[in-house]
Amino acid sequence: MQNLSFLLSRLSFVVVLLFAYQAEADSNLKAQPAEPSTSATRASLIGAATVGKHIVAVGDYGITLLSDDDGKHFHQAAAVPVSSTLTAVALVDEKIGWAVGHWGVILNTLDGGEHWTLQRMDTQVDRPLFSVHFFDAQQGIAAGLWSLLLSTVDGGKSWNPLSLPAPPDGGKSDCNLFKIFVSAKGTLFVAAERGLVLRSADRGKTWQYVATGYKGSFWSGLGLKSGVLLVAGLRGTIYRSTDDGLSWLPVNSGVKSSITDLAQYGDKLLAVGLDGLQLTSLDEGATFTAVQREDRLSINTLAGTVAPVLFSQKGVVPEDKK
Repeated sequence: MQNLSFLLSRLSFVVVLLFAYQAEADSNLKAQPAEPSTSATRASLIGAATVGKHIVAVGDYGITLLSDDDGKHFHQAAAVPVSSTLTAVALVDEKIGWAVGHWGVILNTLDGGEHWTLQRMDTQVDRPLFSVHFFDAQQGIAAGLWSLLLSTVDGGKSWNPLSLPAPPDGGKSDCNLFKIFVSAKGTLFVAAERGLVLRSADRGKTWQYVATGYKGSFWSGLGLKSGVLLVAGLRGTIYRSTDDGLSWLPVNSGVKSSITDLAQYGDKLLAVGLDGLQLTSLDEGATFTAVQREDRLSINTLAGTVAPVLFSQKGVVPEDKK
């Protein structure tokens, strides 16, 4: 049941199963605000972002947690206008940020996440957004189900759909887009299903598909400060690029548990995943050392500046005493 909770909110094939044959939603559906909860720190948390010592984490039922001391303490946001699942969050500084989620929801905060306003919601069909990235306080991009790709140049006052070319294997542009990330050179990428990585050199105006040779889903991606790029996903799969995403080679992770997120802390690269998986690399992702939490708790994402703060379907994860 632990893995199922995460899969229901993140994996493409489960999302498709839930929504592909769903009749058109009630057009009268209205956003309901997230409710205060005494157990908010134990809610399923799916996405997180860090600026300085400030962390914002989001998850089920619109639960949004804030920390101003690099994850030592959290409190629930004062006002979130939706109670649907939030999947990702992006911050441009300690005050301004965006969160995205189910029903194509896009939220904006101007006070570090205490209060949020609804910028977008599509009640006609639930096409979740899985990732969001902002280059600055005005220009951003969000990605999600069935190649849903949206951009803004006015801080989210308006969001416009972006068109993708047909994938390299033909057919419609309908692959699910899981994680937006940027290289040290400023090139924009999206980790996707079918072993695809989308690449844009002009901040999303035009795109190309880069086939890695893998056929499964990439759930996460990361651009290292050195310029090295990594994507990771199902069954411990990791691919690495040293030419700004033009070509990719597999890395042997040594594990079969799926990887959900990647982060860099100084010279250390960390990956987390299902079944309590934690991977560490000291050579920019060329090799990894794996450990597994004793409780086998599946980790959804991580944040923090000095040390990793982990988040799971059971909320903020206490430090492993192993």
